[in-house]
Amino acid sequence: MNVVAFNGSPRARGNTAILLNTVLAELKAEGIDTELISLGGAAIPGCRACFKCFETRDSRCAVTGDILNDCIARMRAADGIILGSPTYFSDVSAGMKALIERAGMTARANPEILRRKVGASVVAVRRAGAVHAFNSLNLFFLIGEVIVVGSSYWNIGVGREPGEVEKDAEGIATMKTLGRNMAWLLKRVRG
Repeated sequence: MNVVAFNGSPRARGNTAILLNTVLAELKAEGIDTELISLGGAAIPGCRACFKCFETRDSRCAVTGDILNDCIARMRAADGIILGSPTYFSDVSAGMKALIERAGMTARANPEILRRKVGASVVAVRRAGAVHAFNSLNLFFLIGEVIVVGSSYWNIGVGREPGEVEKDAEGIATMKTLGRNMAWLLKRVRG
């Protein structure tokens, strides 16, 4: 089994990455292969509403020249998917929003891309707005027929400066529980 995680932060080693790596460590401990892909620094335009994906139905976005089609291919190959984003103006980052739009539209045209995979959302926040960002990520999963796994609290960690999220004991504990819950569910659904 394998899980692919997408870090929507422009900081490849910031708080979002720390939270994602905490979840991934629990999955690895359960014998599940993991991969972390950073969207930071990659120029990913949003969906153009061209609907070519509905014409071709080849599990690819018609927009090329960026990493998005590779991301879709990795989602398709994975048993589980984790989306992680910092909270920007009470929502996900622009890179994560572009991933949601284009991968989501491609999955609407090719439902097998996401259907019945296990998914989890992770959000880093300085102070407020995280619930809206968390909802944005989860709504992507829900419309794609992904089985969403939860934790002991919402999958949110608090911290502003890189590394500060490690001081959020409850947030780190939530990520560890999320990883264990995701492993448990993957073994029952995909095992």
